[in-house]
Amino acid sequence: MATPDHLFNLRNNFYLGAYQAAINSSDVSNLSQDDVVERDSLVHRCYIALGQLQFVISEINDSAPTPLQAVKLLALYFSSPDNKESAISSLKDWLLADPAIGNNATLRLVAGLVFLHENDFNEALKYTNAGGTMELHALNVQIFIKMHRSDYAERQLRIMQQMDEDHTLTQLANAWLDLAVGGSKIQEAYLIFQDLSERYQSTSLLLNGKAVCCMHMGNFDEAETLLVEALNKDARDPETLANLVVCCLHLGNPSNKSFSQLKLSHPDHVLVKRVSSAEESFDRALQGFSS
Repeated sequence: MATPDHLFNLRNNFYLGAYQAAINSSDVSNLSQDDVVERDSLVHRCYIALGQLQFVISEINDSAPTPLQAVKLLALYFSSPDNKESAISSLKDWLLADPAIGNNATLRLVAGLVFLHENDFNEALKYTNAGGTMELHALNVQIFIKMHRSDYAERQLRIMQQMDEDHTLTQLANAWLDLAVGGSKIQEAYLIFQDLSERYQSTSLLLNGKAVCCMHMGNFDEAETLLVEALNKDARDPETLANLVVCCLHLGNPSNKSFSQLKLSHPDHVLVKRVSSAEESFDRALQGFSS
């Protein structure tokens, strides 16, 4: 008889972006020691996603197991630009330490997340490409999509489907790939996001997924409605704010408020950087005409 998965609800809520619900469902009894470590790692990653970085840093001490130390490094990396270099340096030290530590799945996952955030895709793949867990394969899908290699992303998706076709991460990875491929696949991606919303709960992550599909299909009014709903769930979510800016521009609606919020709370967001770069180029061009 299969062993019951005591952490299913916690894990699934985390994958769907229902971070507070995940935390609320974390008080589970009869866990093995490995399950306790996985639970604590997931709970702290939820706090990271909710922006409570200092809480995570203070809660995890130096004697904690490797997965928790990895999560602490992730919190340090995101806590301040000044901490990025030291977090990356510590991460590399851990990865090059004893092979038993360097091969830890959570440590490899955190390395992948950090280097993906750095846009250093080759370095990220050094640690994630071997896979081993559904999260690592899902992260590989994201990395290959960022590299515009949907063929490699599809291979990773096939592995996930062989492991567990109905797994939430398999469904999400399928939708991400459908969005990247585009065309008739956009409708299929929308249906996956819709199905997950109906089966579990409608989260900001799923609402953004549906909204992006709508924008690809030219349904900007529906996209705006979905994004406003997502904003009501999390007013500071960077992807919601960024997607709302794009949606408003297509609808001819004011986007200043959403962009100002994004710039204030997430100054490193790719949209903020692109707009700043465009403004600087425009200013230089103007100076060229006036001189």
